Amino acid sequence: MASLKEVKARIASVTSTQKITGAMKMVSSAKLKKAQRAIENIAPYQKKLNEILNNFLATELDYSSALSEVRTVKKLAIVVFSSNSSMCGAFNSNVIKQLNAVLEENKALGLENIDVYPIGQKGFAAVSKMDVNVVGNYKRLADKPSFAEMTDSVTNVIVDKFLNKEYDKVIIIYQHLKNTSTQILTTETFLPLALSATTDQKEEKSGYAADYIVEPNKAAILEVLIPKAIRTKLFACLLDSNASEHAARVVAMQTANDNAQTLINDLTILYNKTRQAAITSELLDIVGGAAALDN
Repeated sequence: MASLKEVKARIASVTSTQKITGAMKMVSSAKLKKAQRAIENIAPYQKKLNEILNNFLATELDYSSALSEVRTVKKLAIVVFSSNSSMCGAFNSNVIKQLNAVLEENKALGLENIDVYPIGQKGFAAVSKMDVNVVGNYKRLADKPSFAEMTDSVTNVIVDKFLNKEYDKVIIIYQHLKNTSTQILTTETFLPLALSATTDQKEEKSGYAADYIVEPNKAAILEVLIPKAIRTKLFACLLDSNASEHAARVVAMQTANDNAQTLINDLTILYNKTRQAAITSELLDIVGGAAALDN
C-alpha cells in the first residue's frame, strides 16, 4: 500500500492538473463563442449570395464556367484544415486519417502529382512526413481566420492553378460544427464547381422565382458571383474548422476535468483508508506495549 505522503502528493498533482484543464475549458468556451459569432455573421451573406446565384442559374440553363469544367484528373490538390495546438480530443487525428484515406483513393495518380495545402500546424507536421508535395504552412490562419489572407494566400492561388489547368480537381477536408459535442468530418470536392440551380422553399410555395433586372447580362454577373461564392465557401470552411476545434477542446477538457475529479475522489478514499490503517497499527502497538508492561 502506498504511503500517506505518496497519496497526498498524487492528490496535489491531480488537483493541479484539474485546475489547468478547467482554465483551458473556460478559455476554449470563450473562443468558441467568438468563433460561432463569426460563423453567424458570414451566414446571411453566404446564404443571400447563394440564393442570387441559384436564381441566375435557374434562368441561364446553358451557362457554363471554366471553374465547373470536369477534366480527367492528372493533378490533385487537397486543402486540409487542422489546428495549431493539441488537447482537443480526436479532432486532428480524424482529419489526418481522412487525408490518408483520400490519398489512398487517389494513389493511382502518384503522390508526386498531389499537392496538399495544410491549414494548421498539426496538419503541416503530419503532411511533412508524407511523400506528397506540401504547399506552404498556413498555421496563422488556424488561430486567426482572415478572409483577406485566406483569399490571397490560398483561394486565389488554387483557383488560378485550376483555371490554368495545373490542377484538375481540388478537395477540401474539414470538421463541420454541428453542436458543441458533435463535429462532422467532411470531405468535399471544391473544384470543379458543381453548378446547379436549387429552388428556395418559399419560391416553391409562391410558384415563382425572383427575376432580377441586371446589366449588362446575367452571364457577366455570374462570372463575378461565382468567384465570390468560391472565396466565401473556403473561408466559411476555415471558420467552421476553427469553431469545431474549440468545441472539441471544450469537450476534451470537460472530460479530463471529470476524470480528474473521479481520480481525486478515489485517491481521497485511499488516503483515508491508509491513514486509518496507520492509526490502527499505532493503536495495536500501544496496546501490545501496555500488555507487555503489565506482564
